[in-house]
Amino acid sequence: MTKTRGVALTRRMLAALLMVGTAGVAIAQTAADQDGPEQGAGAVDPTGLGLPANLQVFGNVDPNIRKATAIVNETVITRTDVDQRVALIAAANNVKLSDQERERLQLQVLRQLIDETLEIQQAKTADVTITKDQIDQSFARVSRNFGKTPEQFATFLRENGSSDRSIRRQIEGELAWNKYLSRRVEPFVNVGDEEVKAILDRLEAAKGTEEFHLNEIYLSATPDRQEQVFTNARQLIAEIGKGQAPFAYFARNFSEASTRGVGGDLGWVRTAQLPEALAQAATTMQVGQVAGPVATPGGFSILYLVDKRRVGSADPRDARLSLKQMTIKFPANTTQTQATARTSAFAEAIQKLQGCGSVAKVAATLNAEVVDNDAIRIRDLPPPLQTIMVSLQVGQATPPFGSPTEGVRTLVLCGRDEASGGQLPGAQQVQSQLEQQRVNLRAQQALRDLRRDAVIEYR
Repeated sequence: MTKTRGVALTRRMLAALLMVGTAGVAIAQTAADQDGPEQGAGAVDPTGLGLPANLQVFGNVDPNIRKATAIVNETVITRTDVDQRVALIAAANNVKLSDQERERLQLQVLRQLIDETLEIQQAKTADVTITKDQIDQSFARVSRNFGKTPEQFATFLRENGSSDRSIRRQIEGELAWNKYLSRRVEPFVNVGDEEVKAILDRLEAAKGTEEFHLNEIYLSATPDRQEQVFTNARQLIAEIGKGQAPFAYFARNFSEASTRGVGGDLGWVRTAQLPEALAQAATTMQVGQVAGPVATPGGFSILYLVDKRRVGSADPRDARLSLKQMTIKFPANTTQTQATARTSAFAEAIQKLQGCGSVAKVAATLNAEVVDNDAIRIRDLPPPLQTIMVSLQVGQATPPFGSPTEGVRTLVLCGRDEASGGQLPGAQQVQSQLEQQRVNLRAQQALRDLRRDAVIEYR
């Protein structure tokens, strides 16, 4: 299990960066934005703290004061640390932050840096040491995921107001915490054979049923605010549709559900597990589509369909394709008229293609670039292309897609290896997943304990 955790480290960190931060780094909605029903006299206190229903606050919190630095058990976190991490997140997501968003993100980043510091400190108590070579190797893997060498990635970070030091600190925290968990938590996690068998039995019973991987933004609405919240949800969907940031960005920023901390991710669910309105919406959605606002008890939901599958059945989108990509590019001074004319000529040439064998010849006449790839899964393509490729025959090409700034392209299908029959996971895979879930749960509990016992001074 330790090996699996280590291999997945860089992938998890990259995914976290592209979802605007890791482990709680999000652009959080302020308490003022979370309007809800007030506690009236005689209402039951849900916190269990015995708080009075009509309390009086002595003194005010100045909203203009932003605590940007902290000392965590004598380890200093500076304003530069915070600013560079914010810049890293913005650059990874290609998002331009407003002043208000930047302030909110700074506070959330500070919390993450505090957590990282606590994790590194706790790992040292177990004599965990992370070497420079280990950090360098992980940094190189992250660089490759951005399509850059370590030197190029370091330059990219500096140009965007961050530094390699910031991401190296994040890498050190991830490595140290995972190594600590492998020593102090994983050895004490056990999963019984009966538990594994029960899960396998449920999967067998569900074989053939459709599952949906959904992300959700939930907005609560009291009866007197239904219309306003509905309008806000429509505006939010319009912003999501612009494609300037991933759905998880908006879920972390606006959702009022407990899943906001994981970008609104509901995981894999079946319709029987969803409220009727959400189940109906999910069954009509295509992968990559946003739906809503969907009226649900107490408010409205916005859904994003990440993926869908049939339990234990082969999925056509798991087929592996052999493709040729043909791309035409436009000079910087190309006019709209010129771009339209060249794109039209490109589209006509695509229709006359006679299989993959003619791609090179046609590309030469169009001054187009050709790239081959023999191992692309359909589900790894953007959702609009997935729908096209599922029904495309060998030798056919997709309609042109792209833009004048990035180039107009087509994909020509040269071969297809169909997906093999779907198989249920084995007992070992189920056991590993259960163990990982329990390790993650204990890790969260351990981090909560560290936060509670830490000595933190804000500056």
